[in-house]
Amino acid sequence: MRPILLQGHERSLTQIKFNVEGDLLFSASKDHVINVWYTHNGERLGTYDGHNGTVWTIDVDSQSRYLVSGSADNTMRLWSVQTGKCLYRWEFPTAVKRVSFSDDDEQIVCITEQRMGHQGAIRVFNINREEGTSQSKEPLAFFNPIGSKAVVCAFSCVPNLIITGHESGKVALFDYKTGDEVQSNERAHSDVVTDLQLSDDRSYFVTSSKDKCARIHDTRSLMVIKTFTTETPLNSAALAPNKPYVLLGGGQDAMSVTTTSLRQGKFETRFWHKIFEEEVGRVKGHFGPVNTIAISPRGDCYASGGEDGFVRVHHFDETYFRAKPYGDLEIEE
Repeated sequence: MRPILLQGHERSLTQIKFNVEGDLLFSASKDHVINVWYTHNGERLGTYDGHNGTVWTIDVDSQSRYLVSGSADNTMRLWSVQTGKCLYRWEFPTAVKRVSFSDDDEQIVCITEQRMGHQGAIRVFNINREEGTSQSKEPLAFFNPIGSKAVVCAFSCVPNLIITGHESGKVALFDYKTGDEVQSNERAHSDVVTDLQLSDDRSYFVTSSKDKCARIHDTRSLMVIKTFTTETPLNSAALAPNKPYVLLGGGQDAMSVTTTSLRQGKFETRFWHKIFEEEVGRVKGHFGPVNTIAISPRGDCYASGGEDGFVRVHHFDETYFRAKPYGDLEIEE
């Protein structure tokens, strides 16, 4: 799987995201810039300039019409994917750490950071899709989760319910209309949840954590279905469509590598069998921890973004598609 190396950021990557068609890849970084790329050849299509701080999070709607971003400059912004123009900005007391569109593209959920006397908050906004520049400043819903602060979130498959991952390792379901926690799994992880990605039908989701584990959970009950245990802290986990694989990325940060074994410093994307909970392959390449992983909804390629500032796009070889669903997958290192 010869990678396409995307060099458009000066600092480490924070999140990457494919559009629904899988022909575009969006990347966010600590360098304040959002880039969009063609996935088939790695050509940069354009940039979304305007943030004055680290862009922590991005999401794109199902029609590739609107892009939403959250930043350390305490703003969430709505962009036109086609023109690159910022259509609207929401301002908050603290940084925006996670944003996500609803399944129908009608709403956005965002998490703002707990800092400077402000509690961490979750807000849901209705989106005016007809007129992108005309949005409501006031959220449809606003609440402060009690206890451990929420760090990742997404809309679930159940109306009005939001899935959250927390600093303590907890995952929970909140009714955003009431702000009530309707379900929780306090022991989902033993350390901070670093990523949360849903399956196509949102009936289950995968989380990664600094506790060196990734887990698949049932969306309605939050029951842990599968566990994938590694020897390094994990920053991201993604589910392969149409194939029984989970992709994991992470690695010790530079400061920790000097005090741990060299083995733990390896910065690889790891393929695990979703059913058998067995590792089936690794792909090397990054010169620092893998911060974010995304798989094309078409299932033909995946991308990883690293602490080294590079995005690597890998188009799967023919052997990947020929592999039996419950047999061995051979991936070259």
